[in-house]
Amino acid sequence: MSASAQPQRCLITGGAGFIGSHLVEHLVDGGHHVVVIDNYSTGRAENLASVPAEQVEILQGDVSDVLAQLDPTQFDVIYHLAASVGVRLVIERPIETIENNVSQTAAVLEFAAGAAVPILVASTSEVYGKSTKTPFAEDDDVVYGPTIYSRWSYACSKAIDEYLALAHAGRHGLPAVVARFFNTVGPRQVGRYGMVIPRFVEAALSGTSLQVHGDGKQTRCFCDVRDVVEILPRLLANPACHGRVFNVGSDEPIEIGELAAMVCRTLNADCPIEYVTYDEAFGQGFDDLRHRRPDLTRLREAVEWSPRYPLEQTIRDLADLYERGQTPLESTG
Repeated sequence: MSASAQPQRCLITGGAGFIGSHLVEHLVDGGHHVVVIDNYSTGRAENLASVPAEQVEILQGDVSDVLAQLDPTQFDVIYHLAASVGVRLVIERPIETIENNVSQTAAVLEFAAGAAVPILVASTSEVYGKSTKTPFAEDDDVVYGPTIYSRWSYACSKAIDEYLALAHAGRHGLPAVVARFFNTVGPRQVGRYGMVIPRFVEAALSGTSLQVHGDGKQTRCFCDVRDVVEILPRLLANPACHGRVFNVGSDEPIEIGELAAMVCRTLNADCPIEYVTYDEAFGQGFDDLRHRRPDLTRLREAVEWSPRYPLEQTIRDLADLYERGQTPLESTG
């Protein structure tokens, strides 16, 4: 049984999304009962099709609306994963991104604080902005571009989420943990809003060119979602982690150009790799950073953990899912 010796009643916002659905499965496998809140704006009902109905209750609607009908004392733990995600979505819908991320997080934190329910709040490596320091440690300064670029509105909204979580922890003693995800990838992730590996896999399977943004020398660290969700309950179950921020992911970088080549090799696809400018991909004024790599010292001190899924396996599993019928460019959570 994961993280807790006794079955728990768990609430997961965004539980029908990419990361959320894998967390639901992990908790159910551990014998826990899960209540999911999801409005399906980016999540998918079919992501939860394989979980036993007797262990999962799905409540459809916006987080704040559904929480108004629930009692926080019903839950042992809360995982807040609902958010607007993806670079392209942020650029296309900045108002929705900002308002959704901040208001829904405020609502779920107030709900958890009402009964001091331990809560894990999902954040992102985007919070670090475009700092040139590497690797990123949790207490490092952050650097954002100007407000004329909506690119950074997502980072700022998630930073506010972190401020809110830590304020509740400091002022009200709420057992809150913040997890900053670094490029989580894997089965059920799709590419509609710019996720790079789903885009590359879809192109390789269809025999079209893999589009690499910029010169392809920028680096990222990718971690399989099945490795990521295994960490979260253990962080939340450890009182020493409460009121703290943790980088969560892999610290092994790969250049995006090399990633495209890896996808082609792994899937035996003879596809061209095409380089396009950021302006061509996202419009003028897009601002990005060259390298994003986490310092995992704090995480490794808190939990004994090492990734089980190599990147090639993640690519193969994602491709297998697409070939079995999931549309790769549908929305993702």
